[in-house]
Amino acid sequence: MDAAPRPTPPRVNPLQRIWLREIGMERLWLRTPPAAATVAAPGVSVVSPPDVTIHDAAAVAPAAGAAATAIDVTALSTADVSTPPTSTAAPSMVAASAPAVSPPAETPGRSSTSAIPASILNRKGPPPRPAPKVETKEEAPPPIPVAEAVKDLNLEQLGEQVLACAACGLCKGRRHAVSGQGAQPTRWLVVGEAPGEQEDRQGLPFVGRSGQLLDAMLSSVGMSRERDVFITNVIKCRPPGNRNPKPEEIAACSPYLMRQIALLKPERILVLGRFAAQTLLGTDATIGSLRGRVHQLKTDEGVQIPVIVSYHPAYLLRSPSEKARAWQDLRLAASEV
Repeated sequence: MDAAPRPTPPRVNPLQRIWLREIGMERLWLRTPPAAATVAAPGVSVVSPPDVTIHDAAAVAPAAGAAATAIDVTALSTADVSTPPTSTAAPSMVAASAPAVSPPAETPGRSSTSAIPASILNRKGPPPRPAPKVETKEEAPPPIPVAEAVKDLNLEQLGEQVLACAACGLCKGRRHAVSGQGAQPTRWLVVGEAPGEQEDRQGLPFVGRSGQLLDAMLSSVGMSRERDVFITNVIKCRPPGNRNPKPEEIAACSPYLMRQIALLKPERILVLGRFAAQTLLGTDATIGSLRGRVHQLKTDEGVQIPVIVSYHPAYLLRSPSEKARAWQDLRLAASEV
């Protein structure tokens, strides 16, 4: 029995080949149909024709619009495209002929990929991740200066402000801030330098040995802490190791003292120690040159308050010989009253 004629392999022109390559069908379209797609009599071997080779575009130039034979798409979908065609005949299946599809005409000067952005065509690797959102924290408003914060406070509110104060670094090492203690209204305002160890523990001004000596000095001129005197310090927190206060610490804390003076309106101010005297009088003179005479402190209301300078009780405990001069300072303050 004569074998069925072999199907004609598809032929494409160079333009069709380029189009098939772009759509990914070049390999499937140009492949020779497998042997299973031919009709053969039982027992007759049919040799599949070799794959069609397409010459270079310069050698092959068929006329535009020429038709090409296409293989059946169903046969291609069931065949293994990676396995060469076998020589054994299969049940009959005749390949259908169809005219080749011409590629769509392109607009001159316009590429088939011109609709795709260049940023995508030229990109290498995975697409970039969107930049993470950075949360911006609002900056805290600058702290209000102490002088501005206390200008409208009464004595009770002023004491609470002192306890919560963090205007300088002394707040980090304190146990208690020491605002002041004494009679209200007051006749004398006694101003020391800074709290000591005992004052820091108890939160009260002039306690311990220095406080006992001060009470005795005041009693000698008829004054009492509970009845006539309000006692406070320039610095409201204890400096580490009882060191001398620093200028920036004095500047940060002195508005509390000035507000206390404005609220208490004392008849006299007894200043104990060099730093307290220099702060209130605005001078760098020694305590020896400041004591023994009456100074005047002018308040914001224009009132003149007499100021008497003397030694600090802690210094008198170390130098008992100076107690006589301290006694003279107390008599000067009492005579002025």
